[in-house]
Amino acid sequence: MNEDLLRRAAEPPDVSVVVIVYNDETRLPTAVRSVLEQTLRNVEVVIVDDRSTDGSYGVARRLAAEHPDRVRAFQLDENSGGCGAPRNHGITQARGTYVLFLDSDDVLERNACRNMLEAAETTGADLVSGLCVRVHVDSRNGKEVKWYPWLYARTRTLESISELPDLLVFDTLSTNKCYRREFLVEQGLEFPVGIHYEDLLFSAQAYAAARRITLIPNRVYDWHVVDKATTKSISNRRAEIANFTHRMEIHRRVDQLLADKGLLELKFHKDVKFLKHDLVLHLRELPFRDATYRQEFAAIARDYLESIDRTAFDEVEPIHAICAYLLQKSDWDNLLPAVDTLTNRDKISAPLVERDGRIYWCAEHLDDDPDDPDGFARHVLDVTELGYHVKPVEKMFLRNVLTGYEEAAGTVRLAGRITNPLGVIPPGGRLTGELEFAARRKGVRFQTFRFPVATLRHEGEAVAWEAAADLARGLRPLGIVDAVWDVRLHLDVDGVRTTTRLTASEPGLAAGQLPVRPRLTRLVADHVTPEISSRGHLSFRIVTREKVDALVERGVRGAPGRFAKSGYRKAKEVRRKLTSGDTKLRLYHEAFSRLPLKKGLVVFESHLGRQYSDSPRAIYEEMRRQGLEFEAVWSYTGSPTGFPPDATLVRRWSLPYLKALAQAEFWVDNQSYPLKLTKRPETTYIQTWHGSALKRMGFDEPAWKLRPRPEQAEQQRTLDRFDRFLIRSEHDVRTLARAFRLKEKTLLRVGYPRNDALVQAKRREEETGLRERGALAAELGIPDDKAVLLYAPTFRQHGGRQRRFELPFDVERFADEFGDRYVLLVRSHYLNHVVLPPSVRGRVIDVSAHHDVTPLLALADGLITDYSSVMFDYALLGRPMFFFAYDYEEYVHEGRGTYFDLLERAPGPVVRTEEELHTALASLDEQAVKYAEAREGFVAEFGEYDKGNAAQSIVDQFFAQWRRG
Repeated sequence: MNEDLLRRAAEPPDVSVVVIVYNDETRLPTAVRSVLEQTLRNVEVVIVDDRSTDGSYGVARRLAAEHPDRVRAFQLDENSGGCGAPRNHGITQARGTYVLFLDSDDVLERNACRNMLEAAETTGADLVSGLCVRVHVDSRNGKEVKWYPWLYARTRTLESISELPDLLVFDTLSTNKCYRREFLVEQGLEFPVGIHYEDLLFSAQAYAAARRITLIPNRVYDWHVVDKATTKSISNRRAEIANFTHRMEIHRRVDQLLADKGLLELKFHKDVKFLKHDLVLHLRELPFRDATYRQEFAAIARDYLESIDRTAFDEVEPIHAICAYLLQKSDWDNLLPAVDTLTNRDKISAPLVERDGRIYWCAEHLDDDPDDPDGFARHVLDVTELGYHVKPVEKMFLRNVLTGYEEAAGTVRLAGRITNPLGVIPPGGRLTGELEFAARRKGVRFQTFRFPVATLRHEGEAVAWEAAADLARGLRPLGIVDAVWDVRLHLDVDGVRTTTRLTASEPGLAAGQLPVRPRLTRLVADHVTPEISSRGHLSFRIVTREKVDALVERGVRGAPGRFAKSGYRKAKEVRRKLTSGDTKLRLYHEAFSRLPLKKGLVVFESHLGRQYSDSPRAIYEEMRRQGLEFEAVWSYTGSPTGFPPDATLVRRWSLPYLKALAQAEFWVDNQSYPLKLTKRPETTYIQTWHGSALKRMGFDEPAWKLRPRPEQAEQQRTLDRFDRFLIRSEHDVRTLARAFRLKEKTLLRVGYPRNDALVQAKRREEETGLRERGALAAELGIPDDKAVLLYAPTFRQHGGRQRRFELPFDVERFADEFGDRYVLLVRSHYLNHVVLPPSVRGRVIDVSAHHDVTPLLALADGLITDYSSVMFDYALLGRPMFFFAYDYEEYVHEGRGTYFDLLERAPGPVVRTEEELHTALASLDEQAVKYAEAREGFVAEFGEYDKGNAAQSIVDQFFAQWRRG
């Protein structure tokens, strides 16, 4: 045995794992065990104790005695107060070819050392990095969050950190990495001592110095997070100004390192991350800090913000840039509201101001400033694209800042100011309000108590209010399960309601205790105290008595508590299962589909329930016009506003929706009912579809051809549900019908019901020689002397989570150049949305909210589109069409591909640039004559069955038996 120990001692380990510990005697053995149990056996543990005051060093020595060939223990002479010194000592004591770092409260994944060693040896990397996972150890569901997983999606080797700036910017950990020990020694790499955030600098130094870096997609490190820890970690002690001071100093050192190494392009990426992450962490704390802290914070931040590349402000969200700019200016009056929006993303916290047709966060800093010759302030403070100016008051989440708080005789008197952005609350508006106290816990949220707001007065940029709430008599909590009560103020403006939360922007404003009468017993609690939530909102917490707290705690942990918890979890699980998709599918197929079919029941749906529009609408209205006797059900997604009041409305995927589909005699839609719903043989499915095809569809799409056969078969089963498929030309037969593999007997050559109105409008114009604009023009406020252009582009995948569509031309320039002749209507695809600046009011109008595009087509004197199928519909009117194909090559060659070349077949000018578009729009009359023959040919080829009677034809074929008498 002694010879074996001597042999192992002479043979250097492959990997040394440096485990640092300070006052963590209970968790240290687990960390060390995760190293000793590695599948790579030739690994040593180097424990370095940072002069703990508990038994940590004793535990370390015991572990070394138990594993003399694999564990060594060291202790620093004095506590260093950080992670740097013990890790540096560990590097000097390590004997392995490679070095890893492990904190005593974390663990290594079992194969971490083997995977990292293999990657290092295979690629010759100085540094190997793997996936770190944050494990929330006190969460009930074992919550795990991967640390920047996109960096570790695959194995890759970098010859320079410049190849992947995000690695340096985001993964600043030192603990999920394996370092060649000779590399650390040769480069003199050490952690800074006496300063926090040492990982940021050490990692940056290692990245910059490494001759080769390998990333592996393997989980290597479990970072244990205790959310309810009594002692916060160093990085979470943001109430201490020293914390921010240390962070800024580390950032300066990293910036200097990048400059010395000539890696200035990495500095830009790091600036972006600083603005949207590092700074944000501390900004969110400002409402909870006093004036002294704020001034110190601003002074420290200001110098560093001056070093940030201004172009980095364009790469972050507007509110991030606004907060950073206002912090530089120490403009607290505007900064604190901005921080409120930073924390509560949907909240509108500033009164806003309109200047020169643009919307700005505040009026300050906008005027000419000799220190701002480039107009940087206007650039940063411009929030036009956020679309605040187009929101009605009921869609706004307004800042409501608490200005007064008093307690007396069980009553709390509150006062505040509600932000009035752009005067959306008119001076003469009728205002009423009420305070609502509601239990935060979901299970008892039905309990609410309301108190009237006594005073509401308009003060221009704000609405001031005052209210008194007698909590001693009016608030009746249960007492145990509803510990926290949130406060909201509902403001009614001329009968329209908006809801606000009460923001406490100054620390110490709300304090004290108020008596309450719990419903269970006063032995539990008889007072509430105000507290401020992490988002800065006022709430009240029930103050329980210490003895009762202990009793409740024992009950919760004992048998009654376990029984109650178990029952609650079971009830929650039952509810989840009953509302799950799988359960709904079973109900549809095993219960609803066995109910008798209801004769005369028709379920209508348009664009997956998003709209009351298109051919299903035209068929429905024709059925109503003819006075048929039938039961109509319309599905909707989101809000039922705009759907017909004389039909039964059901939310898509709800149980009433599924029941209606199961019993319907007819399904009528233009896209697809839920794919997994099997249609009963007795039900007739009339698929109207939503447009002829330019881009490839269905099984003609390259992506579909590559899918596995089972997936293709499943898709075909959903398409085979169609009993009738509407066709408007033989082009549809060659494209859509073939792409969906539809049988000839399914095809119904009648045209599109939605286009009946367009064909009839053209016919009336030819007969009378007059254009009838109708009520829509008046509704939109379009003057009689201006022509109407409609811009209707196709769907765009980009736009982020909000699916915002950026107009591909300067809409303000368009309005300035053509506003005296045209009114431009902008209708984005129903899956996108667009925001117009206020400067174009009256000249450019967003009509995207109009469910049905047909009335807009009928109104327009000319159409501007790209590849949208509206081109086939609008052509029926015989009016000018313009094709703005600014991304034609990308759309055709990088997308699905097209059935024909639009450049050759377009019945109007195809333009690529804004200049070309403006030139083409110079004269509608000229374009109308020039392309008249092309439009006729286009209609003949793509709209040959659109005769203006499609809806009537369908009613005659399928629903005539329901005519009265």
